[in-house]
Amino acid sequence: MTDETETPAETPAIIDTPPDRLAAQPRSPFHNAEYLERGVGIRFDGVERTNVDEYCVSEGWVKVAAGNSRDRYGQPLTIKLKGKVEPYFRS
Repeated sequence: MTDETETPAETPAIIDTPPDRLAAQPRSPFHNAEYLERGVGIRFDGVERTNVDEYCVSEGWVKVAAGNSRDRYGQPLTIKLKGKVEPYFRS
């Protein structure tokens, strides 16, 4: 007989609120694929926005693509809009 202690499988806690800051671009330090796979929606100043590239709730801004413009690295140019940011999980 072995003296092994069995520990129950640890399951990560399900978080019901999205993070304070999240980015869709993988090159950003605020990118989190797990949250993005779950589906994060953004209400900006009471209007549903689907083109948000990055947001920060505590500072009150979102970054959205500025048309079809690209920078010299091929990444979309973004503009920062200030207002009330309300992220939520879609699922």
